[in-house]
Amino acid sequence: MSIVPLPRPADPLEPQYRDYLAALQAAGFEGEISPDYANRTVLATDNSIYQRLPQAVVCPAHADDVQLLAKLLDDVAHRGIVVAPRGGGTGTNGQSLTTGLVVDLSRNMNSILEINVEERWVRVQAGVVKDQLNAALEPHGLFFAPELSTSNRATIGGMINTDASGQGSCTYGKTRDHVLALDFVLLGGEALHSEALDVEELERVCARQDRIGKVHRTARRISEDKAELIEAKFPKLNRCLTGYDLPHLREPSGRFNLNSVLCGAEGSLGFVVEAKLNVLPIPKYSVLVNVRYAGFMDALRDAQALMVHRPLSIETVDSKVLLLAMQDFVWTSVAEYFPQDEQRATLGINLIEFSGDDVGEVDAQVHAFIDHLRTDPSVERLGHTLAIGEEAVTRVYSMRKRAVGLLGNVQGEARPQPFVEDTAVPPENLAAYIAEFRELLDSHNLQYGMFGHVDAGVLHVRPALDMKDPRQAALVRPISDGVAELTQRHGGLLWGEHGKGVRSEYAPRFFGELYSSLQQLKAAFDPRNQFNPGKIATPAATTMQLLKIDEVPTRGQFDRQIDERVWQSYGTAMHCNGNGACYNFDPDDAMCPSWKATRERVHSPKGRASLMREWLRLQGQAGVDVVAVARTRQPFLTSLAGRWRNSRAARARDSDFSHEVYDAMAGCLACKSCAGQCPVKVNVPEFRSRFLELYHRRYLRPVRDYLIGSLEFTMPLMAHVPRLYNGLMRTEWVRELLERRVGMVDSPLLSQYDLAPVLRQWQVRPADPQALAALTQAQRERSVIIVQDTFTRFFDTVQLATLIELAARLGFLVWLAPLNPNGKPLHVQGFLDAFAKAAIRNATQLSALAQYGAPLVGLDPAMTLTYRQEYLKVPGLAEAPQVALPQEWLLKALPKATREGSPSTYRLLPHCTERTNAPDSSNQWTELFERRDLRLLVQETGCCGMSGTYGHEARNVETSRTIYTQSWAAHVDASDDHGEALATGYSCRSQAKRLSTRQLRHPLQALLDHVRASQ
Repeated sequence: MSIVPLPRPADPLEPQYRDYLAALQAAGFEGEISPDYANRTVLATDNSIYQRLPQAVVCPAHADDVQLLAKLLDDVAHRGIVVAPRGGGTGTNGQSLTTGLVVDLSRNMNSILEINVEERWVRVQAGVVKDQLNAALEPHGLFFAPELSTSNRATIGGMINTDASGQGSCTYGKTRDHVLALDFVLLGGEALHSEALDVEELERVCARQDRIGKVHRTARRISEDKAELIEAKFPKLNRCLTGYDLPHLREPSGRFNLNSVLCGAEGSLGFVVEAKLNVLPIPKYSVLVNVRYAGFMDALRDAQALMVHRPLSIETVDSKVLLLAMQDFVWTSVAEYFPQDEQRATLGINLIEFSGDDVGEVDAQVHAFIDHLRTDPSVERLGHTLAIGEEAVTRVYSMRKRAVGLLGNVQGEARPQPFVEDTAVPPENLAAYIAEFRELLDSHNLQYGMFGHVDAGVLHVRPALDMKDPRQAALVRPISDGVAELTQRHGGLLWGEHGKGVRSEYAPRFFGELYSSLQQLKAAFDPRNQFNPGKIATPAATTMQLLKIDEVPTRGQFDRQIDERVWQSYGTAMHCNGNGACYNFDPDDAMCPSWKATRERVHSPKGRASLMREWLRLQGQAGVDVVAVARTRQPFLTSLAGRWRNSRAARARDSDFSHEVYDAMAGCLACKSCAGQCPVKVNVPEFRSRFLELYHRRYLRPVRDYLIGSLEFTMPLMAHVPRLYNGLMRTEWVRELLERRVGMVDSPLLSQYDLAPVLRQWQVRPADPQALAALTQAQRERSVIIVQDTFTRFFDTVQLATLIELAARLGFLVWLAPLNPNGKPLHVQGFLDAFAKAAIRNATQLSALAQYGAPLVGLDPAMTLTYRQEYLKVPGLAEAPQVALPQEWLLKALPKATREGSPSTYRLLPHCTERTNAPDSSNQWTELFERRDLRLLVQETGCCGMSGTYGHEARNVETSRTIYTQSWAAHVDASDDHGEALATGYSCRSQAKRLSTRQLRHPLQALLDHVRASQ
């Protein structure tokens, strides 16, 4: 039994789309056109419950490409083509999903074009990420105000298209309030520069006989003829309305501003390509008051009274979100601000921010506010803490920002779903409204999480549903209808923050007879309904109506086609909810280096999870039980012959979708940052290995895979003849053979460091049960067993010598565990049977040593963490050995010491796997250095680009270099005047040596220097 090829149609495109794309290419389109099934699959979902397969994905290179797209759409031959622009893909309502063409404006059009510090404005392309912009503005003391939980991946174009707002909106307003001008492309390719117009300018524009004139005339007529109706129908809320915001067409100054309509239009009127934005000075001082409550409703009721003190913002979080945060790595950075009461649990919190430039004024506000907390008996509060200063406030808000994603990480198949989660009501009605909202959800026996902006009357509520279950999925309709009725009754809106999208069907209910005006506005821009049809409004003359929330396909409908056994087996891929945390723009964040380097969404955790889900679904449809296939064993020769035939067909370019999935998986560095940082804990390296195992049941493996997988077995043999091995590896013909025939480059040489004198000097003994059994209890307590790994043992032997000497100088008996293959290279390459055998053999021997009480300590973080992650999932392995990282052991072993003079300073460049999967590790190193009166500055770094052998594979060389350049290069090349750079990872030190000629030391070497000096 084997996996089967999954043939795609010879031409997966509808003929009209094939013709359009051909015409686009022929006309000189310079961006990328991707009609492949992989890209279509990945962009079929966003952060909503919906799934719509597009015909293709196009990524314009510049504004001229966008104009070309729009010009061809107006051609008679292509008027059946529909398009939808896409930015970060973080929408919760399917705004950017389409069955037509996805126009991805984030891949190439992501430059900050101009920063005017004196006049406080910037000009940016649509694909610029909000945090990217603020990082560029920070040195000038400025920032772009609308604050989103998705700010590290949300694009400015996406923010404009949803008129995004968030934390602090009562002070700073919405995106629309900061848009000075938009460069907008209309149907037919006309370029509209939209900004506020005075009376004469408006008359001049309205007199034009092109589409620009028509849309201005239509908007002006509606604003004048329907003024009373607009005043009556649009609620007076802080969040007002996302989409065709008619009340703000006229500014208080009397100027006419079409941007109020374009902001929030969700791509239904045309393309935003550039924006001129107002930016603000960063407040010099901030204080966050963190108030704890015994009940969530207490937090809501209290918010109204707290607003009297005019804080910048009030954010609230309920107990479900709080408990999820406590289980996440982010909690270590904020636990001090939320002390737990042994008597009464915290079931709700309010985060109240005060900020300004005058420290005295802000502190006076805070003191008055705290006095209110002490003297006001209207609500029971459990206590409060203060986070003072930018760094502390940012830490707390980082926890709050992760709340959206963390809700997706609850246990079980029923997961919080975002379909009624951004309602807005007058703040004074919020507590009563939420009480009824909860009654509605309770009537369906549903769990839910809540968080939001209580100062603005917006609370995010996500009911937990298993969308694979048709009965639970059917609840989307009655709950949505009920919430829509509730919001209207309380004077609010169903969509107060995240746009309408698929929920546009409720627009006629809210706007009544004014909805026809929205239709007229849509018709002026897009008469044939080609731009994101079915959203916000549809021209009355077209046949297509607004989308219905229960008629658009959901991810659950596709997911339920996957056998439940398979679903459960591949849970880390299946539960990806599209929150897009893996699209983090920050090069100094470890999350998904392959995405950062390629900017291809198939090379992201979300992309790979999407492909895995679809691949499993299609295999199931073809009658293949992948769980059963993984358990079967085939005769080697029979299997070899079959794989040879299949691979031959693959070289002839067969159309197996599996090859597209393979390409995406092969681009993964297996760094496991996703497993540590993804709020839903999507673990790409885990299901990547399983896919590779199944894929190579059908197709031959390259020699490279066998070479990498066997490293732990062959290098101990090569170490007997190091000079011969190194000599051969230095020869040109061997290097050329490895690169051209095997696909490996820059293979490391064996270390020339002689370990034998170190072993003799410090009386290091081989660890075996018999020797350990002979020790007294006191001797066992002063013993340490070093668990060797192949890479530091043979390629970087000085690090092993350092750990031995340091332990011995601290008074420990040092034992060396037998050097068995750890198995990690086997796991990375998908040799899962061989990995299981190696893991069981190694674990059995290490566990036998551990029973005598001496701690096991590993040196390389990637190899050591394998014991507490991959080993736990090995079938037949009763117990994984407990192997500590060096810093974890040293916290118990290294005594405090004092030194004279000013402390030496070092910089730590953390290993990305260690940083994300052992989140306390950097703090542990810092504490160790403090014990020796040394300063260790932990640098914010991404991935080095090596990650095991990834950087040595010829197919990955350029990507590896790009990853290194994006983050590590600047830190490695920085002057030692700021402190010597240190790195814990063997692969990190190798990459730095390869690409910078600098040899980084391990933190252990710096500690050993000072221990030697003190003895």
